[in-house]
Amino acid sequence: MATSKLTIVVPAYNEEEVLTSSVQKLLAVEDQIAAQTVLGQRADILIVDDGSMDHTWDIIEKLHAMNSRVRGLRFSRNFGHQSALIAGMSEVVKTADMIVTIDADLQDDPDKIGDMVDAYADGADIVYGVRNNRETDSWFKRTTAQGYYKTLKLLGVELVPNHADFRLMSKRAVETFLQYPERNIFIRGLIPKLGFKTAEVFYKRTPRMAGESKYPLKKMLAFAWDGITSLTIAPVRLILILGTLSCLLAVGMVVYAIVMKMLGLTVHGWSLLMVSLWFVGGIQMISLGVIGEYIGKLTTEVKHRPRYTVQTILD
Repeated sequence: MATSKLTIVVPAYNEEEVLTSSVQKLLAVEDQIAAQTVLGQRADILIVDDGSMDHTWDIIEKLHAMNSRVRGLRFSRNFGHQSALIAGMSEVVKTADMIVTIDADLQDDPDKIGDMVDAYADGADIVYGVRNNRETDSWFKRTTAQGYYKTLKLLGVELVPNHADFRLMSKRAVETFLQYPERNIFIRGLIPKLGFKTAEVFYKRTPRMAGESKYPLKKMLAFAWDGITSLTIAPVRLILILGTLSCLLAVGMVVYAIVMKMLGLTVHGWSLLMVSLWFVGGIQMISLGVIGEYIGKLTTEVKHRPRYTVQTILD
């Protein structure tokens, strides 16, 4: 353990307002861990600039010039948070023994990284940072988040509740994760599938120091849907079940119509007919949309396009 190296990967998109203070805090955390003789002086930070439109990259260059422990990787454009995490892990796994991922706003508690390192020393290959409360969330966000976790569980997806992308992974865990080649990837749902020994560190999430959230409602909904469609085919199976139930209902309606005809009790059922048409038509459109989503993802996968394009690396 005395020679183990820790690297913190920080995805950043338009984070000029918080990046300098965040990096200073992370360097202080690494120094504190190093003082406990766990790492020696082998610790650094890699900031992945996900195509920022502000001065984020300029700040990264200045931080690198002042301290060689701060490294940078710049995308040619915005490829998304998940791609930034993968790019960072792919780069640092070459030299690091422990890899921590944490967002640039440091709403996740960086002081818990020391506890993660301790868990790693005790044999854990993956250490999840788990929120122990959601007091800083609005009622809507808190309720929808809990509902989302319950929905995924019902669909058979193994997920760590209240865990985002704040975690520590060992070198072999990252190397195994990087063997998964899919482009439509939901990291927090894929990590539990690796099968290594895990541990959890609990923390309280804090409000952003400055700037705005990079996950507004629209983006959160898209991210949630990507998580479902990339981890399970349960929605397609649900369509099959709905189709089967519709067919059974249709058979029942045929029997009912025949009985009413034989009894001479037939009446004009325009309203019922229209409601039935709209209902069945709605199910069909939704079904086509869900199936189309999966076909679209398959199309993306078979093209084998790169997940991201690196423009610059500061070592």
